[in-house]
Amino acid sequence: MTDDGLPSYDREAVAEALDASGAAGRPGSRVVGVLLAGGTSTRFGEANKLLAELDGEPLVRRAARTLLDADLSGVVAVLGYEADAVGTALDGLDLRVVRNRDYERGLSTSVARGVAAAREADADAAVFLPGDMPGVDPATVGLLVDAYRAGLGTALAASYDGRRGNPVLFDRRHFEALLAVEGDVGGRPVLVGSDDAALVAAGDPGVVEDVDTTADLRRHR
Repeated sequence: MTDDGLPSYDREAVAEALDASGAAGRPGSRVVGVLLAGGTSTRFGEANKLLAELDGEPLVRRAARTLLDADLSGVVAVLGYEADAVGTALDGLDLRVVRNRDYERGLSTSVARGVAAAREADADAAVFLPGDMPGVDPATVGLLVDAYRAGLGTALAASYDGRRGNPVLFDRRHFEALLAVEGDVGGRPVLVGSDDAALVAAGDPGVVEDVDTTADLRRHR
């Protein structure tokens, strides 16, 4: 058990569960990725952190590619603050763009817009990734999906060294609860309040490394 009281599974446990689940698991589940890219990045200063470049590429584009390279059923980017500029940074990528016009009310509104898009795509589950996390390995997203398809939980978060991080996967049974969250919070209340939640130890430090400040960006460089 972790500090959140959640069970934790490593890669080996996920692989064993996936092998054992067979038809009893969720082998044909449709899982979509939701890129949360609507925030105002107030701690970063005057610039929009999602447009800041790392190795010559905007942070938001790197995060989008994480989801696109994870072999999901589709990817949706939720834009809000400076939506036109952020959308331009995503030009040419194979994803759907939707706008959250209520972004000033906090992260929960972008999560809600992502839930709506996942429902429109008839998804069984959705993986949410913040656009300010450029270091997540696509294989980590795949590991979350494998854990879900193996039946290890319906609310799953990636973790590293015992620390809960992102991305987070939610089965559609949790969509209504996600829509009820308010303020500048994501899916944490739903995750820790679920009776079918778990952490997936990915061995990926990127899951706990976001970019909130210019100092954070310098560390990534």
